[in-house]
Order: sequence, then structure tokens, then C-alpha cells
Amino acid sequence: VTQFKEMLPHRNGNLSEMPLQEFMLEGFEGGPQTQALLFALFLALYMVAVLGNLTMIVVITLDARLHSPMYFFLKNLSFVDLCYSSVIYPKALANFLSSSKVITFAGCATQFFSFSMVGTIEAFVLAVMAYDRFVAICSPLRYPISMRPSVCARLVLGTYCGGCLNSILQTSFTFSLPFCSSNHIDHFFCDVLPLLKLACADTTINELVMFGLCGLIIVGTILAILISYGYITGTMLRMRSGGGRHKLFSTCGSHMTAVSIYYGTVFVMYAQPGAVESMEQGKVISVFYTLIIPMLNPLIYSLRNKEVKDALQRLGQKHTAT
Repeated sequence: VTQFKEMLPHRNGNLSEMPLQEFMLEGFEGGPQTQALLFALFLALYMVAVLGNLTMIVVITLDARLHSPMYFFLKNLSFVDLCYSSVIYPKALANFLSSSKVITFAGCATQFFSFSMVGTIEAFVLAVMAYDRFVAICSPLRYPISMRPSVCARLVLGTYCGGCLNSILQTSFTFSLPFCSSNHIDHFFCDVLPLLKLACADTTINELVMFGLCGLIIVGTILAILISYGYITGTMLRMRSGGGRHKLFSTCGSHMTAVSIYYGTVFVMYAQPGAVESMEQGKVISVFYTLIIPMLNPLIYSLRNKEVKDALQRLGQKHTAT
């Protein structure tokens, strides 16, 4: 990461370069009462997201009946969702009650890297989960071999490596820009679009790289999901048992709900050219996919999944008994 520079005027009117040590996160507009209200709202949502995802991780870990590839991937999704919101909201919550709203440029780069990484990992994990359902439904006899623990571990490792690679590229391209127009980020966390607004150099290449990488990840993972569910749909239509079709639909319905919500919001934010022109709308969309979706995913997978509900009930009964 290159040294940040801030252009400051001398008394004679000339510009000189000074190291830029910090950014200011402007966050949401409003006075102290509005900020206090937003703090309470975001804190409540964040706590629900944390508790929900921690519960999923604990239940899947402790219940032996959930030690299968599908729930292994679901546990990793819960972990990624937990990281997703935790990378952003502790700092955002502190800024609601602070007048300075300062973040160091090293802290900003770290937050940007972590946010970009977990966002990419989530997209890959959702695609892997669709592939898991495809193998389980379309090739049930080969499923124990095709999705043995070593394969599942490699698939998850691949999602983390892919997320890390994308994050390195995004962070390197973004923080190699000279930031000399302002240090005020028009957002509540360090995201790529508001950072590009601060650059005093041509950002065309950066925008092309961002849209290219995001487009490749989104289109690639969506294609994997659509192909998987295309084969699953064909298998379901060939079933004579209505009960079997209903069971498969209930198994895949939670995943398709999570996929639709996540990819819809990410596409609106990052994969359309007009996104860089709508920062205020972008803040609201960012809240949706960095906090609302991590909060909803445990509810989606627990309320629509009988095995998870049964596991929660068994865990509750065991806790009561002790």
C-alpha cells in the first residue's frame, strides 16, 4: 500500500504534500438525537445478528445429527456472516456517539480488506452450498464419496483463498490512489465507492477493475447456482412422489431465499455503472447486505429447516435438564 498524501496550501498559495494520517467517516446525517436513535437501532440489529449466527455455529457443532456437508457449509456461512457485520459495526456504533468519527488510514485499509474478503467468501460459500445440494439430490449414491470431509474442507478453503485474492487486488488498486481532495469519507465504513470519490487521479481503471472483478464473481457464482438448481429442478419434476418434491423444495428453499436477497443487493450496489453516483442510497443498501442479511440468514435457515429446529429443541431440552 502506498503512502497516502494530502495536498495542503502553503502561505504563498503553492501546494505541498503531507502524509494523510486519518479519514473521517461522515456516516448518516442528523443531530445528536438522530445519532442516538440510529445507535440504538443498529446495536439491536447487530446483537440479533451476532446471537443468531453464534447460535447456528454452536448448534451445528454440538449436535451430531447435523454433522453433514450441508450443515458444515451452513456453519461456515454463519461464521462469515458474523465476521461480515463485526468488521463494520463496532466502529460504526462507536462513531454514532462520537463527534470526531476518525479512522486511521491503516485502520481504513484493514477494514476495507476484511470487508471485501468476507463479502467475496460469502458469494463463494453460497455457490458451494448450491453445488452440495446438486450432488445430494442428483447423485445421492455418490454423495458420501463426492462430498467427503476432505473435499468439503478443500471447497471451503478455496472460498477463503478466492476471497483473500479478490481483497488483495481490490485493496491494492484502491489504496494506490492519491487521496488529496479530502479525507472525509461519505459513508459509515471504508467502502470502495466513496473512497474513489476522494481520489484526485483518474479512477477509470479502478472502476473497470472493480466492476470486472465484482461482475466476474457475481456472474460466475450465480451461473454455478443456476446450473445446480436447473439440474435439481429437473430431478424434482421427474419425481412421482409429491411428498418427495415437497421435502426437496423445503430443503432448497432456504438457500434460494438467502441467495436471492444477497445477490440482489450486491448487484445493485457494485455491478451496475450508476452505483458510483448514488452514495446516500448506497448507505441504505450497505446496511441491508452487511447487517440485515447476516441477521436474517440464521432465521431463514432455522425457521424453514426442520432438522435445525429439532436440534435447537434438543439443545434447549439438554440445557433445561442440566
